[in-house]
Amino acid sequence: MKKLLILAAALSIGTLANAQEEPKIKVSGYLETYYGYDFNRPADNNRPGFIYSHNRHNEVNLNIGFIKGSYDNGSLRANLAVMAGTYSNANLAAEPGVLKNIFEANAGVKLSKTANLWLDAGIFSSHIGFESAISKDCWVLTRNISSENTPYYESGAKITYGTDDGKMTITALYLNGWQRMNRQNGNSQPAGGLQLTWKPTTGVTLNYSNYLGTEGADSVRVKRFYHNVYGIFQLTDQFGLTLGLDYGTQEKAKGSDDKNEVISTVAIAQYKMTDQWAIAGRVEYYEDKNGIFITTDSPEGFKTTGYSLNVDYAPVTNAVIRLEGKVYDAARSNTALTASIAVSF
Repeated sequence: MKKLLILAAALSIGTLANAQEEPKIKVSGYLETYYGYDFNRPADNNRPGFIYSHNRHNEVNLNIGFIKGSYDNGSLRANLAVMAGTYSNANLAAEPGVLKNIFEANAGVKLSKTANLWLDAGIFSSHIGFESAISKDCWVLTRNISSENTPYYESGAKITYGTDDGKMTITALYLNGWQRMNRQNGNSQPAGGLQLTWKPTTGVTLNYSNYLGTEGADSVRVKRFYHNVYGIFQLTDQFGLTLGLDYGTQEKAKGSDDKNEVISTVAIAQYKMTDQWAIAGRVEYYEDKNGIFITTDSPEGFKTTGYSLNVDYAPVTNAVIRLEGKVYDAARSNTALTASIAVSF
């Protein structure tokens, strides 16, 4: 009997130790439904063409839902997520076949036993901007125009180094192009980018990202050089401020010294009234005179200032109910209301 008791105790301790170990394989998911009303009442129920998230008018719909599997044993890691929703319909319309439903698919290997140095390859989130396709992680329900018109995702390979104290991260990227899983037909040139992220304190994040690549077939391809700078400042436990600046250039013709320009600025303030309630406001300006990303029949190109006001209610930690009003002040003004329910699991 004594031997049986000792064996049972040993098994219990082993089981408890295994239960406390971090699992190498994890399954997670995200789902966001929404209703949007565009006061311009588009006949085809599609919001303006430069909007890719929450882009349907006067209907309840799925913005994005995905299931994700992850593996990480400390020296190898991999992620695979498949999705559906109006986000994928709009934002991945140019991708072939089933690639339209890939949210993330990548694998990585740690290159050093002592340093935090990783090589990852596949399809992964963009290194440009502070807003992602996962609305629950953003301070405002919908995205600003610069986020909508820079890559949400990228494909290629990247090397990432992080300091031991977690304050500095450096990433160099080899890419198939500007938000492309496959390289553009007729274009033989890869693209590249760099990201520098510095967190001097727990409440401050400073980031610089860039992208250098070409657009169009080799015979007419033009160079695109894009810069993104932002800072996130959590000034108190309740109040935070995000400031961003984007500037990009693109050759007017192959080999030309003349360039078209795009510029964007954005400021977002968020105040958490309680653990469950928060409000946020955003002001943004976007200018694309020559239609690098957004074409218009206006002789001055696309220019607009946007204003957003957002209210969040989080009944539990993994869910949020949101309401946002947004106005674009331009030659063709636009006003919209959007509501959403987002759940992560």
